[in-house]
Amino acid sequence: MSGVVNHVGLCVSDLARARRFYEGAFGFAFRDEMEVPDRACGRLLMVEPPVGLTACYLVLGDFVLELLHFERDGNAPRRARHFTEPGLTHLSLTVDDLEAACGRVADLGGEVLEETRVGHRAIMVRDPDGQVIELIPAAV
Repeated sequence: MSGVVNHVGLCVSDLARARRFYEGAFGFAFRDEMEVPDRACGRLLMVEPPVGLTACYLVLGDFVLELLHFERDGNAPRRARHFTEPGLTHLSLTVDDLEAACGRVADLGGEVLEETRVGHRAIMVRDPDGQVIELIPAAV
């Protein structure tokens, strides 16, 4: 039995801002966007209607990042997650130039977590919604 990763979904509070960030900071390319009907996605995602979901698909090589934006009242607020909490902890991206990528992250509304820097080998950053992203240089 085998499986293939189709995509990773990431909930964002501002779809346009998230697109600018991922496209500008890391070179993701826009693939498509759709407004998803409440009935089907509410059941699948276990979200009570009205759902108000817009899904935007960005690609980087073979990797697909689905940005999920829920235009509705009652969305859960952002909360800090600890790395030891079960569940997905972070995205990890290889970048050509670590310092340039950190500069773009800061310029596009993200946060560079300098205290996580491991020399020139890796660093953690946050996107504008707080998602942790590990940056690893292509050549060390």
